[in-house]
Amino acid sequence: MRSISRRDLLGAGAGAAAAVGLAACGAEKGHGHKASAEATGKGAVGKGNAAGPPQRPMKLIGDGSTAYTGKQPNQPAAPVRLEPGQTPPQFVIFSWDGAGEVGTGLFNRFLDLAKQHDAGMTFFLSGLYLLPESKKDLYHPPNNPVGASAIGYLSDEHIKETLACVRRAWNEGHEIGTHYNGHFCSGSGSVGNWTSDDWRSEIDQAVDFVTKWRTNCGTPDADPLPFDYRKELVGSRTPCLLGQKQLLPTAAALGWRYDASSPGGLQTWPTKKMGVWDFPLQGIPFPGHTFEVLSMDYNILANQSKNTTHGMTSKYAGWRQQATESYMAGFKRAYETNRAPFFIGNHMETWNGGIYMDAVEDALKQIAGGGHKDVRLVSFRQFADWLDVQDPAILGKLQSLNVGEQPVGGWNTYLKAA
Repeated sequence: MRSISRRDLLGAGAGAAAAVGLAACGAEKGHGHKASAEATGKGAVGKGNAAGPPQRPMKLIGDGSTAYTGKQPNQPAAPVRLEPGQTPPQFVIFSWDGAGEVGTGLFNRFLDLAKQHDAGMTFFLSGLYLLPESKKDLYHPPNNPVGASAIGYLSDEHIKETLACVRRAWNEGHEIGTHYNGHFCSGSGSVGNWTSDDWRSEIDQAVDFVTKWRTNCGTPDADPLPFDYRKELVGSRTPCLLGQKQLLPTAAALGWRYDASSPGGLQTWPTKKMGVWDFPLQGIPFPGHTFEVLSMDYNILANQSKNTTHGMTSKYAGWRQQATESYMAGFKRAYETNRAPFFIGNHMETWNGGIYMDAVEDALKQIAGGGHKDVRLVSFRQFADWLDVQDPAILGKLQSLNVGEQPVGGWNTYLKAA
């Protein structure tokens, strides 16, 4: 039996992808988005022609870097509560840190994969990936020099490619979160030392870079991103999983739904911290070892090639298989026991010959196409939507199950007693 897709989560999904052009930094002009009807928010829905499908209504925001185009397409129907005694779904969330396209084709590769398997994903966009290096003086990172960054700025061409992929991702139903900006993980300027006010400054700047890229890139007529980022942004993952304690007061004040920055979490049902859902990366079985590894590509790499991203090529095939088996062991443990959601974190990187990208693709294909009943591949936001409507008593019963613990008497008995 096929896995159940995110549109099957609660019924058929709605909406086709919006028809938005792909112009970006240094690219050609857009499709007349400065026209008066759209600029005033009245918009129009075209009837379609040989050039492509109808366009959605559009209201430009600010300098036109973003725009309101209506409800996000390709979303599952509104979530409903589990019935007493009903078996909970097995949620699996694939997420991506940085979410930039740097000429490797990885962003589109995994958008294609998600489309093939009707999967929702979360892409944590780094704000600096939409800021040209020539404008780096606009970035004032807390406790670091102006314009500093532990990750590189993108070229104009790569900014253009990233914008195209972010547009596509949102139109195809994926979530755009934030991975902040400069990715500082060491020294006195590390995000682990930031205050709640520092996090607010970093967030404001990340949002600024996403909502003012047309101005910063010098392309005032380029096509906008088709969403209101200030409203769409409801969750994050911090650099190196640092600083969550100080971040949460700011996240809660902003009304964010979740944070995915906790390290070393267990494969159990999540709870809230300060009113914000805590979605941690989880410890999962690591074949050949007695210890568990964090469910993220870099952490698997660190245990295979000792933090170098160019390890011994003769080991690549074995490492790839080990990574795939680790993901599948984590999935199997949850699926066959407490049905805790399974969180997998990734980077769009070609580390160790790209084996981790191959491993996560292999795992997704096995999870989605392995005949597993009730599997839901969704974004963090979609999962939070589901959690928020559940009966607290039933959710409490789920949260009380330990790693690998079977519900006593089976799901029909265990949850009927909630």
